[in-house]
Amino acid sequence: MDNSSVAFITKIVLETVEKQKSSENEPGYLVPVGVSARHIHLTQEHIEILFGSGYQLTKKKELMGGQYASNETVTIVGLKLRAIENVRILGPARSKSQVEISATDAIKLGVKAPIRESGNIKGSAPIAVVGPKGVIYLEEGCIIAKRHIHMPPKDAQAAGVQDGDVVSVKVENERGTVFNNVQIRVDDSFTLEMHIDTDEANAAGISTGQTVRVIK
Repeated sequence: MDNSSVAFITKIVLETVEKQKSSENEPGYLVPVGVSARHIHLTQEHIEILFGSGYQLTKKKELMGGQYASNETVTIVGLKLRAIENVRILGPARSKSQVEISATDAIKLGVKAPIRESGNIKGSAPIAVVGPKGVIYLEEGCIIAKRHIHMPPKDAQAAGVQDGDVVSVKVENERGTVFNNVQIRVDDSFTLEMHIDTDEANAAGISTGQTVRVIK
């Protein structure tokens, strides 16, 4: 390697280090990202309709707050009979069934899914769900999940936010994206993580495990 190449590499390394130091000194609270793919929550009644009487979900991967990704998947079908297969079920069973998709999924399915906080399904889009043993039709329950940050109380205190607060979040990469209207959710069972869907992650050029910065 000649002297000019060494000088060039040294210059790039030093610039990268300085950029990293500058970023670390910026105000705001750093939060890791979890990209949330389409998924579904089901009541026990609906699980049994789809998979058979007495059926219990089986765990594939533990998630925060006592939730888990199950081994079981279903097919979701929009009103125009457009379908998406292999939609993962998250357990345990809930009091209401709910399908969470991206805006791109909504277009593919032909449904008008509103952007909502998880659990707020009143007046949301209808959807059909197909399992190996049966079919259910949800008159409401299909949403695009509102972007949000899960925080345990200690992180909320350190970040200076409370449950229900709405903040902006900066993605510090070549895309330089800022997400507004990010809801803070605080609970003892949570681990620190921002949840965005696949559309948002692709647009911002970010993947699971990378960090973003909360800017109020």
